[in-house]
Amino acid sequence: RGCAVAHPDLPGLPMAAQALTHAPRKYGFHGTLRPPFRLAEGRTLAGLQAACADLAAGLAPVTLPGLALQRIGGFLALTPEGGSAALQDLAAKVVTGLDGFRAGLTEAEIARRRPERLTVRQRELLDLWGYPYVLEEFQFHLTLSDDLPPDVADATAQALTPYLAPVLPRPFCVDALCLFGEDAEGRFH
Repeated sequence: RGCAVAHPDLPGLPMAAQALTHAPRKYGFHGTLRPPFRLAEGRTLAGLQAACADLAAGLAPVTLPGLALQRIGGFLALTPEGGSAALQDLAAKVVTGLDGFRAGLTEAEIARRRPERLTVRQRELLDLWGYPYVLEEFQFHLTLSDDLPPDVADATAQALTPYLAPVLPRPFCVDALCLFGEDAEGRFH
């Protein structure tokens, strides 16, 4: 809906949930298969929507054993359990299948990805597909927190574990694609 909701009251968090989730809160709980992009000149939202629907109709669902809480760098996320080759393949098909709608990157967009910190392959992927963490560099995740210091991340994970355990899906099935747009404030709709 693109509107704020109340944070759950979870005992044991090292700080308020609002302080732990500033960045991911603006774009909501989701798993990205195709990184954000601007529409190329001559392409329309209606055309992208139709291409997305056509692509989705030809893709098989991916089912994995479940999700697990994991620290990725400094942030906490839910990640797939079991082999993720099928999910990586699904994401690759979405990236490559919709790339004709993506405008080329501006110098500012390239700089935002900090190319000096990327591997040679990640830089190639950035140049080819507009994002460094696609294809074999892709790691599906559902972001839960900001980038946190290790002690705060560990304490947050410890507090979240009993809350998440009974609600994490088993199995975890990816059987639909959603197309989101970002507004001027950075919120996804």
